[in-house]
Amino acid sequence: MPVVEDRNPNLKCLLIDNQEAILEKDETSTDHIQPVKLDQWKWWLLVAANIVFLLVGQAAAVLLGRFYYDQGGNSKWMATLVQTAAFPILLIPLFLLPSSKDTLTSSTPPSLRVLGSIYFSLGVLIAGDNMLYSIGLLYLSASTYSLICATQLAFNAVFSYFINSQKFTALILNSVVVLSLSAALIAVNDDSDGPSGVSRSKYIIGFICTVGASALYSLLLSLMQLSFQKVLKKETFSIVLEMQIYTSLVATSASVIGLFASGEWKSLHGEMESFGKGKISYVLTLVGTAVSWQVCSVAVVGLIFVVSSLFSNVISTLSLAVTPIAAVVAFHDKMNGVKVIAMLLAIWGFATYIYQNYLDDSKARRTQNSVGESQNNSIC
Repeated sequence: MPVVEDRNPNLKCLLIDNQEAILEKDETSTDHIQPVKLDQWKWWLLVAANIVFLLVGQAAAVLLGRFYYDQGGNSKWMATLVQTAAFPILLIPLFLLPSSKDTLTSSTPPSLRVLGSIYFSLGVLIAGDNMLYSIGLLYLSASTYSLICATQLAFNAVFSYFINSQKFTALILNSVVVLSLSAALIAVNDDSDGPSGVSRSKYIIGFICTVGASALYSLLLSLMQLSFQKVLKKETFSIVLEMQIYTSLVATSASVIGLFASGEWKSLHGEMESFGKGKISYVLTLVGTAVSWQVCSVAVVGLIFVVSSLFSNVISTLSLAVTPIAAVVAFHDKMNGVKVIAMLLAIWGFATYIYQNYLDDSKARRTQNSVGESQNNSIC
């Protein structure tokens, strides 16, 4: 999965006239992302385009990943590699879209050694996380896989509490419990609809790997946020993109090493020859999967840039509810009563999580308005 700093629980962005955003982080921090200013219709068009790219990109990536396995693909390292291999696409928004100039901080930038250590460590973790996701998708149907991935919100709340000092409110606790129950229902579902030939034991392995990948993904996001706060000490559009590019480079390199070290590269030619839909379809599936993940990444960063990290997080989690429906249509996955209840619980968990962030934003908006009124009164 692409890792972009879009799930930032301590980063609150307030929209003013749907065009400008005032960012409030920790009370002691003054660094912020300057959103782009556009005409209203251009702003809405850009937001709508990014939402479509994110929803379609993530759903397409998961479905193509499942299609790769269904048609005879069996290389877990190849499935891991394509999740980050198309990262050069991120160079397009890095060079084309304007980035704000950070003039508010005079802190000394971290050394190349420190930056290299951060990017390398996070990149290796990303490669491991992608491998866990690949194993999970190998043994689970696309709809089941997506529902389990919803637990990342619960893990995000827990890790953010311990690492990023996020408040643990009643609504957040409700979200954690409900999402955990949703995953538990999937785990104990006797009428599992795993791919053909997948035993119950492999189904459990897929479940554990997917839950573990969701937990590791949430941990990565918290660690990235900690890096922005404690080391980089600023979070501009270009810095966020550079973090994504360099960590993806490391993750891609680690995946290539794993592909050759495991010997799976020897079977790739035979895999392509025996692929159910033919050799051209095999290549297009891998390329399409890689491009889909990076389109999703570009959209995530785009929403952070033009709206807020909170909004980007909301749309990202929404796609987890859309993918099971797409899987039912594309692969005719069974949607039994247990999975329907699990999906409804997941949506409930999403709703409470999002509502808590809405309350936080409303509170921050009132605080900002009070500060503005106080400043105006003092000037008068």
